[in-house]
Amino acid sequence: MASSRKRWSAIERELRAQHGPLIAGVDEVGRGPLAGPVVACAVIMPADRRAIAGVDDSKRVAEPDRVRLARRIRDAALAIGVGAASVREIDTYNIYHASTRAIRRAIERLPVRPAHVVLDGNPIRTLGIDHTAVVGGDARCYAIACASIVAKVLRDDLMRRLARRYPAYGWERNAGYATQEHIAVLDAIGGTPHHRTSFRAKQLELLFDLDGEMAGASSATASGSALAG
Repeated sequence: MASSRKRWSAIERELRAQHGPLIAGVDEVGRGPLAGPVVACAVIMPADRRAIAGVDDSKRVAEPDRVRLARRIRDAALAIGVGAASVREIDTYNIYHASTRAIRRAIERLPVRPAHVVLDGNPIRTLGIDHTAVVGGDARCYAIACASIVAKVLRDDLMRRLARRYPAYGWERNAGYATQEHIAVLDAIGGTPHHRTSFRAKQLELLFDLDGEMAGASSATASGSALAG
């Protein structure tokens, strides 16, 4: 676990001064995997409480610490909302619009209406909710980091449950991401209803392009050798 304590950021303090204490931090996980939904979390942390030690961008926190911190965040939060977008939505609307749906659902499911929202990444024009976007926000803003940890733990738990039904793909280890193990099983036995067909098609397209470039480079090298000889 990180030894430093993440503090409330200057961005969050300024937003509280403008909008009041009910600032919701929002983040989503699962944009990149080949399988499983994208999951978003919105969390309102109490402004009069010190930041929880060890909270950081979920990618920087070891799994056992994430689980422990997620429990502490849920216990301390004034409100938490969780939203998801299904594989079908990802394939139908693309990952950007599906992620926006998940984020909107998480905010709408907060039992307390936030005065303002701060989220990771770039502004989302279609979100329909007043918000401030912070690039790298999960590493810069305490409330966003809290949301990233809760979302990551929830999605990992879901993928472990799905792994019991589809054990071949190693989702309990890779959470649906494109590891060598995962891709090898996909090539051998195909996918499941929880695989994103649009991602698989794009991956194959990229691999085909890469193979073509490699073949072209090999051909050029061979031609160059022949000319040199």
